Amino acid sequence: MNQLTRATLLGTLAQIIMVVAGHSVPAIANLFAIGGMGISALAGWGALKGRPASLSAAAGGGALAGGISAALGIAVSVALGDVPASLLAFGTAGSAVTGLLGGIIGRARA
Repeated sequence: MNQLTRATLLGTLAQIIMVVAGHSVPAIANLFAIGGMGISALAGWGALKGRPASLSAAAGGGALAGGISAALGIAVSVALGDVPASLLAFGTAGSAVTGLLGGIIGRARA
């Protein structure tokens, strides 16, 4: 399994844990936006994690890991009835951007 796949899977797991916990704990649900984007940034960073990469590969890998993991987490939250379906596109886009930034930071630290 390559690093991008691993980071995406771990990010997805973290996103789903957050939304399932937030389903029954309102204090966690209040942090969905910041928590979700933070998880996406970490997934983006993890997609590179110590590997040298071009700027475009770092940004693209980070955006993929962050965006995919957020999309799946938000989809679970929509299915649970905790957020509107309209949040799927907006939340995924925002998390893809934070994943991109995480990938760039991961590149800088490699």
